[in-house]
Amino acid sequence: MTAAVGTQKLSAGTWAIDPVHSSINFSVRHLMVGKIHGRFDRFSGAITVGEDGTPSVTAEIDVNSVDTGNEQRDAHIKAADFFDVAQFPTATFVSTVVRPDGDDYVLDGDFTLKGVTRPVALTLVFNGVNPGMGRGEVAGFDASVVLSRKDFGVGAELPLDGGGTMVGDKVTITLALEALKQA
Repeated sequence: MTAAVGTQKLSAGTWAIDPVHSSINFSVRHLMVGKIHGRFDRFSGAITVGEDGTPSVTAEIDVNSVDTGNEQRDAHIKAADFFDVAQFPTATFVSTVVRPDGDDYVLDGDFTLKGVTRPVALTLVFNGVNPGMGRGEVAGFDASVVLSRKDFGVGAELPLDGGGTMVGDKVTITLALEALKQA
């Protein structure tokens, strides 16, 4: 993220993720043929850039804010066999390194969900910096990662007649983030 985008780069300091202009979405296979899409409505985080240009990222997701567009399904995935939000209401991400990958980046870090911490590597695109609209500089990013729900103990294996499972193992998470430079 220290690489220039045009003539712009992420300057040293703290950049707070703006939840109003950001999103965390996911999709997972259902019955092996369809996809369920959802999002998390409440989250926070920050990007801290040191004077040497080295960035670090921390984020927190309110797992209880999951929304798949269906209240009955949401209640089920908040229950103990999926997210168990009563015991594990928060998921966290703490970066370990940001490394270049061609024109983009890989954001390595530790992701904790349902009490399980695993290393993850997000594909990261830095979209540049805008002077903002009177509130200060704004930086934009897109990121994605595919996680195994089994790695985090989320959801039971429910085999289907003819093979496969009711809910796929691979969950695709996509993030569109804007971060506001803090004074």
